[in-house]
Amino acid sequence: MALQQTLAVYEALDTASANGKTIESMFAPYAESGVTVEVTTVYNEKPEDTRKTTDFIKITIPGTEGKTAGGKARTLGVIGRNGAVGAHPARIGMVSDADGPIASIAVALKLAQMHAKGDKLTGDVIVTTHISTDVSMTDNGGIPFMGMPVSSDTMNRYEVSADMDAILSIDASKGNRIVKHRGFALSPTAMQGYVLRMAPDLVAIMESTTGEPAVTFPISIQDITPYHNGLYHFNSIMQPHAATDKPVVGVAITAQSVVGGSDSSASHEIDLAESVRFSIEVAKRFTRGQCEFYDAAEWTKIRAMYPDLSVFQTYGNGGKQ
Repeated sequence: MALQQTLAVYEALDTASANGKTIESMFAPYAESGVTVEVTTVYNEKPEDTRKTTDFIKITIPGTEGKTAGGKARTLGVIGRNGAVGAHPARIGMVSDADGPIASIAVALKLAQMHAKGDKLTGDVIVTTHISTDVSMTDNGGIPFMGMPVSSDTMNRYEVSADMDAILSIDASKGNRIVKHRGFALSPTAMQGYVLRMAPDLVAIMESTTGEPAVTFPISIQDITPYHNGLYHFNSIMQPHAATDKPVVGVAITAQSVVGGSDSSASHEIDLAESVRFSIEVAKRFTRGQCEFYDAAEWTKIRAMYPDLSVFQTYGNGGKQ
C-alpha cells in the first residue's frame, strides 16, 4: 500500500512555506540506512520572479547491487514534473500541478521505509522534483495552467541524472481533452527522438497494481521536443526525453473532466497512491532486470533500418521561442 505515504507527503507540502528543508526533515530518519537527500536552491528566471527561489530535490535510495554500492544493477529515475505546487497569493493551498511532486516524493518515502525494514531493491532509485510555491498562472486555451519558475532546460539540468537507466516522468495531466479517465495513464516509450510502442511490461504492471485494464495516452513528435521551441506540447511530461538517451515513459495523473493545473483542491489521494504503487513495482522489477521499457532487439533493428532522430531532442533550426 502507498496511501499513507501519499497522505504524509501531501500534508508536508500543503503549506505556503514548503521547501527543500521540508523534504530533508521527512527523510532524516532514513539517513542511517543510506538514503540521501540533496537540495539545490536556484533563483527563478522570470524577470518578475527573480527574487523568488525554487528548490530542486534529489533523493537516492541505494540498491544492494546498485551503482552507489559499486555494483552494476540498473538505476530507475522517477521525476515529479510540475510548474509549481502553489500559486500564492492568487490561490490558497496546493494546486493540481502538485501531483508530480507529491507522487514522486511518496515513491521515495515508501522505498526508504522498505529499505529501512530490510526490503532492499537490487538497483538504485533516484527520485527528483522541484518545489516552488508562488508561481504565476498562465492560460492554455482558456484552461488555467501553472507557469514555470525556471525553464524546462533548467529543470532537466537538475532533475535528469546520467545515472538513470530509464525514467518514469509523473505529471498532473488533467487539463486536456485527449484522455478522459480518473486515475493515471501511461505514454508510449520515447527514446532518442523515437516514439516507440507501449512497453508491454509496464502495461502488465499497471494492470496488476490497479486491478483494471491499462489506460494509455498518445504522444506526438512535438511532445518529445524541447518545451520552449514554439511547438504544441501535450504538457511538459515528456521533457526529460530531451536530456537523456535513455527510455522515458510518462505517468500522467488524469481526470474525467478538464481540470486546470492551477486549480486548488483538485489532487485526489487514491489516484496518486495508485501511481505510486505502480512506480514502486516498476522500480522493483526494473532494477532486477525483470521489466523493460522497450524491446532491445527491435531497437537494434530500427536503428539499422532508419536514421538517427536525436535532432528531435534539440531545438533544431528554430531555436528557442
